[in-house]
Amino acid sequence: MAAHPTRPACARRRTPLRPSAAAPGVTYLLVSSVGLVLGGGGITGAAYQFGTLIALEMATGWSPNRADVIVGTSCGALAAAMVRGNQATLETLVGDARTDEDAAAFLREKVYRRTRPRGVVRWVRRGVLPGLRHPDLRLVLGSPALYSTVGLSEWLEERLGALAESWPDRPTVIVAYDLAGRRRVPFGTEAAPPVSLKRAVAASTAVPFLFQPVKIRDRWYVDGGIASGTSVDLVLANPTPLDLVIVIAPMAAPETRPHARFFEGMFDRAGRAALEAEVAVLKEAWPETDVLILRPDQRVMEEARRNPMSAEAAVPAFLRTLGSLREELGHQETWATLQRHLMDETGVTRVRD
Repeated sequence: MAAHPTRPACARRRTPLRPSAAAPGVTYLLVSSVGLVLGGGGITGAAYQFGTLIALEMATGWSPNRADVIVGTSCGALAAAMVRGNQATLETLVGDARTDEDAAAFLREKVYRRTRPRGVVRWVRRGVLPGLRHPDLRLVLGSPALYSTVGLSEWLEERLGALAESWPDRPTVIVAYDLAGRRRVPFGTEAAPPVSLKRAVAASTAVPFLFQPVKIRDRWYVDGGIASGTSVDLVLANPTPLDLVIVIAPMAAPETRPHARFFEGMFDRAGRAALEAEVAVLKEAWPETDVLILRPDQRVMEEARRNPMSAEAAVPAFLRTLGSLREELGHQETWATLQRHLMDETGVTRVRD
């Protein structure tokens, strides 16, 4: 598999899992092809991603790294990289912390690396002037910021080793936003320049106004969530239809929590609208593909939404996620979908080499 293929996946449709020496009368398991889409949502969104992925594996025995293709955006890009390195674990999220305070300090050290704000001219060219012609949130694109993504890159180096400097063998797409071109860029495909995994994740997680943009070659990139919080449609580059697409969308909750701050409803409405449009495109192209969407409920949002960038809220959001997913995965329709694609009728996890 090339590091940057035109198509980000090479999945097979319901491939029979055949032992090397098959005896007559053997019944073969049919292994589903699975896409995994990990959306954005800040630090608490990352906690939700980790909690959901861990709960999913605990419930089914299916490792997220077996996904035929993974698409990650913003905090979902961080989660995607950790999944491909088999590091989507509690230890990765909080280190060796023993208290909530220790965990928050660990995350602050990894995420919030102070830097000297710079790039005013870039901001005026790439954000202010275009924003004056078409006023929207993109006005802040490329703005100077107090923090850099250096800490995130070091975090990836510590957990992934050599993989941080290269690219996963399995199809992986990391979504960022090109400031000059004002367009979504899917790193990991031939539509984007070759880059290391840690640089792609740094670009995808560079939240405007909070983190400095990331320069890759001669272009500047910021958080891929500017274009879409999920980018589900990118799985359509797969050469054949996938059987199941699992979408974990921290910022597309079905309803806003009571007493929410003004920005919460705005982000959720935008996230829901983008997600629904992308899933509609997916279903039109692949009508037989099952789509399972997992997103935070009211209990999770009580911890996660007051400040999605709060390191202090990460552990409480993670714990709420585990409790929430215990119920969510137990819903009859949800469990039936997981069992159909990830497990056989006896509860044995399906595995493909």
